[in-house]
Amino acid sequence: MSWSEALERTVTGLRYDLVDVERSAGGLLRVTIDRLPGQVYATGPGEFVLVEDCEIVTRQLQYVLEVEAVDYARLEVSSPGLDRPLKKPADWARFVGEEVEVTLREAFQNRKKWRGVLAAGDGDNAWRLVLPDDKPLSRTAAKKRAKAAAAAAEPVVDAQQTLDFNVDEVREARLVPVVDFKGRRGLQDDEAGADGHASRMADKVDGGQD
Repeated sequence: MSWSEALERTVTGLRYDLVDVERSAGGLLRVTIDRLPGQVYATGPGEFVLVEDCEIVTRQLQYVLEVEAVDYARLEVSSPGLDRPLKKPADWARFVGEEVEVTLREAFQNRKKWRGVLAAGDGDNAWRLVLPDDKPLSRTAAKKRAKAAAAAAEPVVDAQQTLDFNVDEVREARLVPVVDFKGRRGLQDDEAGADGHASRMADKVDGGQD
């Protein structure tokens, strides 16, 4: 078993999601974790990673990295923050229904960045963004719609615009940050802080080699 496999096994064994691992030339080993839906954590309820979660993972990883004789100067365990990246297949499945920003490897219709609500596509590894309908109609399009509506027995409803893509076509994908302090799907009252708002900062714990 490689050290990276041992690291992943340790994090998942603690019932956290391993979001990302980065190893810099300066000896920094950065590990990003997230809580998983439906899990119960000793550090308390809630959707978002706490400092205490990072401390637990840091202690376990320090031991594992020592056993695996991994050479590093500093270990940093943190939460993914509001704009969590989507990297693994499980990430895409987990965040269906959330607003996501996707950066394509190759431009489509002269743009690489697209934002919309994530949905499952047709086929394996295929996904779809339901794009926001925020573009005003041109004068010609408005006239065509008016004529169609007048000729039809019922109102004409435009089909939602979508972007279909394969994960292999994506350079980067991230959740669109929620700025109303209500979490990805809304924080419960018992997650609120003393001032009535939950902390939205990415928690982080540093740990060097002993």
